[in-house]
Amino acid sequence: MKKQYFIWLGSLSVILVLFAACNKTGFLDKTATTSLDEASTFSDSANAIAFLNNIYTNIGFASDPRRFSGNGYAAGLDASCDEAEGPNASSTNGFIEFATGTVNPTIVPDDAWRISYANIRAVNQYLKHLSVIPFNNALKSETKGEAHFLRAWFYFMLLEHYGGIPLIGDTIYNASDVMPSIRNSFASCVNYISNECDTAAAYLPVTQSGSQYGRASKGACLALKARLLLYAASPLFNDGGIGKGIAGIDSIVAYPDANPERWKLAADAAEAVISLNAYSLYVDSTSAPGQLGYGFQQLFIHRSNSEYILPRMMDANKYLESLWDVPSRGGSGGPFPYQEIVDAFPMSNGKSITDPSSGYDPNNPYKNRDPRLNYSIIHDSTLRILFGANQPSPVQLYMNTKVSPAVPSSGDAVHKGTPTGYYIFKMMDPSIINNGISGTERCLPLIRYAEILLDYAEAKNEYSGPDQTVYDAVGAIRQRAGLRPYELPAGLTQDQMRAAIHNERRIELAYEGFRFFDVRRWMIADSTENEQMHGMEVDRGNTVSYKLFDVRKHNFKKAMYLWPLPLSEIAKIPDMLQNPLY
Repeated sequence: MKKQYFIWLGSLSVILVLFAACNKTGFLDKTATTSLDEASTFSDSANAIAFLNNIYTNIGFASDPRRFSGNGYAAGLDASCDEAEGPNASSTNGFIEFATGTVNPTIVPDDAWRISYANIRAVNQYLKHLSVIPFNNALKSETKGEAHFLRAWFYFMLLEHYGGIPLIGDTIYNASDVMPSIRNSFASCVNYISNECDTAAAYLPVTQSGSQYGRASKGACLALKARLLLYAASPLFNDGGIGKGIAGIDSIVAYPDANPERWKLAADAAEAVISLNAYSLYVDSTSAPGQLGYGFQQLFIHRSNSEYILPRMMDANKYLESLWDVPSRGGSGGPFPYQEIVDAFPMSNGKSITDPSSGYDPNNPYKNRDPRLNYSIIHDSTLRILFGANQPSPVQLYMNTKVSPAVPSSGDAVHKGTPTGYYIFKMMDPSIINNGISGTERCLPLIRYAEILLDYAEAKNEYSGPDQTVYDAVGAIRQRAGLRPYELPAGLTQDQMRAAIHNERRIELAYEGFRFFDVRRWMIADSTENEQMHGMEVDRGNTVSYKLFDVRKHNFKKAMYLWPLPLSEIAKIPDMLQNPLY
């Protein structure tokens, strides 16, 4: 058999991420680049811990808002689904391939495959040498747990993109080695990742704090397991998924059967996180009295809070302000929310805007809405601080067309700064602008407690229907959001509760990398991703009027429920099965 290669197999080259002990900004702060051989890396405690730290630097790649970037554009999974229109949308790039339905094995981004396997190999190197690293027993034990968590994390990244993938265990392949050409079954991949989470949890503290904040914890292990089992119970990964009836691939891309007990496993896993009593929704009712839902905005600008289970550590930054803010505040202005996600936010009384009793006014569409709308999306009349000022009174931004036909009145306006009439505000610091002096100490959430509550509610509802624990989990999120009343209507059917939970995930977790995969695992993407998407024009003539307009028709093919394996990898390993319909 020919020698085959499916991951990068170079010599040991590491980026040393040096400890910043007692530094409030954490263990990934100071970096220096060097190349070391195995002996010098693992015989020195500082080099060895830096090697492990380096693996952490990649854990946020899949949900990174700049995941797909190139000449003059940057976007992530939000622009690859029905959340947002991408910048420089006429170019050929990863997010446009998914939005237009043109993705295929030849052009699909290979980062999920390449980055994940490179880091799995690094974990295997670390575990192989752990016994000789000059750590004390306590540090050996805890970093062993971290390594197992990181291996589980990157395998999950592979699983959510491709379904079943080759499991390489503890093996470290070199360029002269024969590589595995067989993709493991979906079931065996789920079992492996779940076991890795359990193994890691046994070595780790429930939470991390101080200079260890951002490292894997028992809570993170259990939360990843809950996410994994929720995916494993979902329609896409049951009853053969999109491989149903295709011999040899149906058990690779999904379980070949449909077992409702998988929903119970997912609910139990989420409940295990809740039962730790280590996390809670971040609520702030005192900093801005009377401003409902203020904690939803503030949690994202606090580096450490009660809700973050696994943060992606960052230096002080204006990461999101430079990407998402309006041009007049120094942002590059994209991606840009669609009208469809704006319409998904209910009224402040919790009722859908399509409910005749909700109080929605199409001539004043942003009035009395779910507070999360204003915290998530910049729209006409949103308040933003001035350029160069030190937290002055904010001023209103106008996205108006001013006259008919439309004439943009400023660089921020619809058809000029934004192709939809909206900008993303989610997770941005309201007191920071990119062309100002100050920065923020934010880090980005990879797992937060709100997700766990929604995981539990979804799994429990699918397993046994909407009991009180389901109502309580969803109600807690709506209460923190500032909805009054926040309770869902009594007596919902399982289908009605499912719709409510789906929408809560859509708005609560917007722009955090969930929507792209949620609509796929629910197998509704052939509807949500085949729609004409819209924007909003605001005409400020004698009266103010609002008018929908077409932005982009999204296209979705059944094959796109899973990513194709990159053709470059299939070419190296001809026996490896491609995902269905590509």
